[in-house]
Amino acid sequence: MQLLLMMRQVVLVDQSEHFVFKPLLYELLSGEVEEWEIAPRFSDLLGNTSVQFFRDRVKCLYPSDHLGMSTATVTGSGGVVHMESGLLIEYDWLVLALGAEAKLDLVPGAAEYALPFSTLEDAHKVNEKLRALERTYFGKDYPIRVAVVGCGYSGVELAATISERLQDGGVVKAINVGKEILPNAAPGNRESALKVLSSRNVQLLPGYVVHRIRKGGGFETSHELTKVEALYDATEICSPENLVLELQPAERGLQSQIVEVDLVLWTVGTKPQLPLLEHNDNPNMLPLNARGQVETDETLRVKGHPRVFAVGDSCALRGKHGNLLPATAQVALQQADFVGWNLWAAINGRPLLPFRFQNVGEMMTLGRYDGAVSPSFLEGLTLEGPIGHSGRVILAIFYRRNRGPQPIFHSRHVKLCFQSKMAKHIQQEKEEKDKHSFNKKCIKEEKAVKNGK
Repeated sequence: MQLLLMMRQVVLVDQSEHFVFKPLLYELLSGEVEEWEIAPRFSDLLGNTSVQFFRDRVKCLYPSDHLGMSTATVTGSGGVVHMESGLLIEYDWLVLALGAEAKLDLVPGAAEYALPFSTLEDAHKVNEKLRALERTYFGKDYPIRVAVVGCGYSGVELAATISERLQDGGVVKAINVGKEILPNAAPGNRESALKVLSSRNVQLLPGYVVHRIRKGGGFETSHELTKVEALYDATEICSPENLVLELQPAERGLQSQIVEVDLVLWTVGTKPQLPLLEHNDNPNMLPLNARGQVETDETLRVKGHPRVFAVGDSCALRGKHGNLLPATAQVALQQADFVGWNLWAAINGRPLLPFRFQNVGEMMTLGRYDGAVSPSFLEGLTLEGPIGHSGRVILAIFYRRNRGPQPIFHSRHVKLCFQSKMAKHIQQEKEEKDKHSFNKKCIKEEKAVKNGK
């Protein structure tokens, strides 16, 4: 076990070696970006800085700045962080930005059979599974079936991206507990999403909760078949690795359903990682709310711990209307700006600033050529289609370039730029049409061979 004393040093600890800009993870599935464009290595990002990076995982915290502690036992530091590797890091100031992970313990079978989509590793697993299914089903007369549980932003963006990728070779079932998708979204974004989903092989199942997920082996028993599945005999639809979702109605007038699919993607619920840390009977542990988030004052300083700040999913802070702020990238990025200033102010004896969230709007991807952007400063305006998609990517780049790690966007090899985006769309659309025509030709020739022609 090592004790590391950092003098006038910024230390960054993360369990991954990559910085991941999560809003653009969907573009990995659609093939629009390379991994390095949205997930550069910390070593590359911090190479020209004095920040020291450790790839490790936090085991437990021992803050010593809690109010009311006897000054005789205070060492002068803010506390110690225990790492899983055995390393001990003594700090003067601590910022908690641990994030959250998918909550897969809500439904029996979800942890075993469903895939989340919130990390770079998750995106790679989903992409590999889709590729395997595309190889298995190539030339077959029945579609790949994907279930997306949850129709918030993440679920809708996944359903739109995957349905576009699979085209006529797949069907997506989007399951939502409420009658309406994107219940908290801007009306323009919701309408754009409905328009896109209804134009693709997406079957919306509103008003249902997933009761259980299990392995199956029978045939499709859903009460309604999609326009793709209706073309085929139900006995041909089953595959060796069927997964069965047992759906229970959450609304009156609906009946229970059994849905069989090849892949289940889970986007419902997240859980902060702070409660996962070992307490070791530490009486000075940070104050957590019922959701597992640390309680802070309006300056984002943890209550009772003047040398600890928290941002993002780790932080429980209410907005001007009394509601907890949403766990979005927009909120976390703004909080990071305030914490950076407040750390400097606290060290130099200056007044700390209260955090005030400024909603700049909402944006979402709906595939390679579709997206929606609803800026808050222009009420009622929604950019959609290719313009909305390009606008979303440009805004994401601008926001990260001005508020976050910059080397990723200064490279002359960056593909995501305004001048080339539309040209890239045109080229990709041509390639997709050529690929689709080639696949149809191969399938036709394969059928002809089977029929002895």
